[in-house]
Order: sequence, then C-alpha cells, then structure tokens
Amino acid sequence: MDTLSYKTASANKETVQKEWILIDAANQPVGRLASAVAKILRGKHKPDFTPHVDCGDNVILINADKVSFSGNKWSQKKYIRYTGYPGGQREMRADEMLVKKPKEIMEHAVRGMLPKNRLARKLMKNLFVYAGSEHKQDAQKPKVINLNSIKI
Repeated sequence: MDTLSYKTASANKETVQKEWILIDAANQPVGRLASAVAKILRGKHKPDFTPHVDCGDNVILINADKVSFSGNKWSQKKYIRYTGYPGGQREMRADEMLVKKPKEIMEHAVRGMLPKNRLARKLMKNLFVYAGSEHKQDAQKPKVINLNSIKI
C-alpha cells in the first residue's frame, strides 16, 4: 500500500472555495437559525473543513426583523451590555431589541455559537444581516437556501 494515497488535504486561505448564500429568516426560531448560520460560516458543511482556517461561506441573512422566539422569551430574555463606566450595566428585553436594533438579535446569537477567538471575529465579517428583504449583495449572485428543506 502506498501511504501517499492517504494524505489528508488541509484547506488554506488560497484553496478555499467561498460561495455567497442567501437565507430568509422570516418565521424562523432564532436559536435554530443561528446554529445553521454558524455552521455555514464556519464551513462545517464542506468536506474539506479545516478547524483553524476560514473555509466557510459568506452568508446574507434577510428579514431579521421577522424572527421568532418560543415561549415567553420576547418579554423574559434580556440582552445585557456594559458601557465601561461604574454602574454602566444596561439591559434590554428581546421585544425592545427587535424594535431598536433588529439586526443585533441574530448577530448576537450567531456570535455566541462561534468559537471565542480571532477566527470568530474574522468569520463574523462574512455575515451580512438585513432587517428587511432588500440587500446590497445582488452582484455576488447569492444561492438561496431554504433551511426547512435541507439538513445542515
């Protein structure tokens, strides 16, 4: 047996084939949608996945203002941030966040499902979230994916 035929090919920045993917977030649960987007951003759906390389696709997420939570999460879930000043801890309920910053709900959920390192900060630059159905990446000809019909 030739041992060279069993070499594992690792992807690197030059060999990665990136695509543009469009996902409609209307009436999708936030957690399930965020986990699917995180897998696509990371590249775990590709056969040449390499953990330390940005081998995922670029994701365009539209209708982020129409996501759904189950149960009473709209009134009970709180997003907490800190201004940096003494006594500067601020919190906002999910229904307030939907009105003021609708894109932040999905960005926060996806960021929480990525690794906590420099690679995750690079991967978040591949995510484009829009509150409405219009987006600026028409020139990239994104491939539309329906998350209800496929398994990621």
